[in-house]
Amino acid sequence: MSLFSRPRDSAPLPVEGRLPGFNGATGWLNSPALAPSDLRGKVVLVDFWTYTCINWLRTLAYVRAWADRYRDEGLVVVGVHTPEFPFERDADNVRRAVQDMAIEYPVALDPDFEVWRAFENQYWPAAYFADVEGRIRHHQFGEGGYEECEAVIQRLLHEAGRDGVADDLVSVTPAGFEAQADWGNLESPETYVGYEQGRNFASPGFAADEPRTYVVPEPLNLNDWALAGDWTITSRAGVLEGAEGSIAYHFHARDAHLVISPGARDPIPFRVLLDGQAPRQSHGVDVDEDGNGLLRDGRLYQLVRQHDEVRERTLEITFLEPGAEAYAFTFG
Repeated sequence: MSLFSRPRDSAPLPVEGRLPGFNGATGWLNSPALAPSDLRGKVVLVDFWTYTCINWLRTLAYVRAWADRYRDEGLVVVGVHTPEFPFERDADNVRRAVQDMAIEYPVALDPDFEVWRAFENQYWPAAYFADVEGRIRHHQFGEGGYEECEAVIQRLLHEAGRDGVADDLVSVTPAGFEAQADWGNLESPETYVGYEQGRNFASPGFAADEPRTYVVPEPLNLNDWALAGDWTITSRAGVLEGAEGSIAYHFHARDAHLVISPGARDPIPFRVLLDGQAPRQSHGVDVDEDGNGLLRDGRLYQLVRQHDEVRERTLEITFLEPGAEAYAFTFG
């Protein structure tokens, strides 16, 4: 059994500061607005997230399970949605994501980063654990640490006098986007398309904020990406100007995702090829075996999940109408 599965025997937890509160939130989902006084006497987990973040998505099954298991013992989970991409600022988009992801705990909307700054936070995901006196006693930045985080919850509940808290850990089987990464085969990094954070762009003739006709050079090296067709590369995204255009990436990972949006347009059909062929059994949840998909709204789309040997592959996604906005590739 893990050391962390017996919180009553753990070393003392430090005091890292006080829970700042949520005064900067512009709205709330699943709950009226919560103030520090509403949380007095509760153990609180504050989870910073944004719904396109694959690193956060892979933590969600655990956070959701903790919220369910320890709610009656005195745990309150508060999600703080702080957006990375422009379309994530829209409250209706966040509301849709909350529903689709079966998130039932309170969510504070933080489009202006006010709560983020109050916590002096710098990461998605980031979890802060506070005791019944409102003191932050633990934090977790990024994925992982699930046993330790749950043990901290148990420890803080025990400190608060909740004697019925079990010492065992939740058992979850994440699926879809929430499945844990295949770390042993993950050799491709998060890659932004916009020039502000972009890297490894292989198409010749790059121009910022100007429409250009790009081509995909051959071959693409590992972790290089390129465009084909008429695109404008802005600071945050690549925007398809022509009637049809493609984006290609040479990657090594089990899963390949792309954050994309139709902008203000109607849904845009797209087609995915893997090494020039239909993906078949390696298709992601957002495409069929023939590689067909539909860009309905701005979010993370899973394009590839390999079920056989993981190896270097070239992904190509072709949008069949103009207006598609491509923001970032992520892998798992």
